[in-house]
Amino acid sequence: GDFLSSKKTVNFTQQKVVGYTQQQVYDVVSQVQHYARFVPWCRSSAVLTRSGTACVAELVVGFPPVTERYISQVTLQAHSLVKAKSADSRLFKSLESTWKMSSPPHIAKNSCLIDFQVQYEFQSSLHNTMANLFFEEVTKKMVAAFEKRCASVYGPSLVLQGRPVVSLPDS
Repeated sequence: GDFLSSKKTVNFTQQKVVGYTQQQVYDVVSQVQHYARFVPWCRSSAVLTRSGTACVAELVVGFPPVTERYISQVTLQAHSLVKAKSADSRLFKSLESTWKMSSPPHIAKNSCLIDFQVQYEFQSSLHNTMANLFFEEVTKKMVAAFEKRCASVYGPSLVLQGRPVVSLPDS
């Protein structure tokens, strides 16, 4: 049993330096109520309850011909972490996404490192098999959408042609 169940949960990670501060990226990622405006396949997004370090959101996602409404428990850690967890919707057995923002010393002052991880398991093994074929692409599109949203909120990034501006040590 264990071997089969461990194969069903799929994990994708993307790390990227973006030309926005931790605070800016955190603000965009933590405002779940705006997701429907810019996140691919997100048809609607609403925050049902919010406290300092958590919120409960209802999202509707659509991969035609299927649209799915589910509740997401979101954990917030100011400027550094947004973690969303959903369990037992019709479409997903589990869905968990984690955004970490950090500012390692080797990157420029007004940029940050984002570490995006998504882990999911569909209810149907057919969906799992199909999703495996394109989910990496979906994950990259998601990260790109959040970066684009940062650009529309804060203006152009410091990252030129995908190359981060690296701060050189003072000579």
